Amino acid sequence: MKNGVKALLTLAALASAGAHGQPLVALDVGHSLARPGAISARGAPEFDFNLKLAQAIAAELGKGGVAVRLIGADGLADNPAERSPQAAGAQLLLSIHHDAVQPEYLRHWQHGGETRPYSDRFRGHALFISGRNPQEARSLHCAARIGGALRRAGFIPTRHHAEPIEGEARPWADYAAGVHYYDNLVVLKTAEVPAVLFEAGVIVNRREELLLAQEGRRARMAKAAARGILDCLPR
Repeated sequence: MKNGVKALLTLAALASAGAHGQPLVALDVGHSLARPGAISARGAPEFDFNLKLAQAIAAELGKGGVAVRLIGADGLADNPAERSPQAAGAQLLLSIHHDAVQPEYLRHWQHGGETRPYSDRFRGHALFISGRNPQEARSLHCAARIGGALRRAGFIPTRHHAEPIEGEARPWADYAAGVHYYDNLVVLKTAEVPAVLFEAGVIVNRREELLLAQEGRRARMAKAAARGILDCLPR
């Protein structure tokens, strides 16, 4: 708990630095304590994964001289429509999530004395932008830069969001970088600033869940994502 409080205080200090002329990036911690998002193959809430990765990316951006505004880090942001207005004035809004799959791909296994859903069929990250965002071109520019940096760091995007099934069939915006269009995502389409949603990995995949929970791997992904963000910011 003490480490968590210390991290949040550090990030608050970074956010206040935006008033002194540094570029500002808003990091949206997907979901909340009451609405935790996807549940991993071992029963961990997505929100926990999102918060840890957001903190790691914020720390990397701080090293690059970028101020960070964390949205939803307290776990109380239950209304998605109230998130994007908090990114006002930022050069980019990055909404951080961890992925699941459609119900038809789920199987069940026993873990911790409970039957839990999982799918080992898909793994990898994905990026999304909205064609309804008023800064669509800039959003795609940043998503492509982040996706490219992740690829160069050895991370491979999942392709399952393009499958022609209900709940998916997301058109490609940049295939090589792993970027899709998802026009109706509230946090993307209502943002007045360039906005990207980042699914960092598939937590219902039993092996990938363990990898995503590793601090060293998280740090490596955060460093790559921050490098892509720094590359896309206006100079």
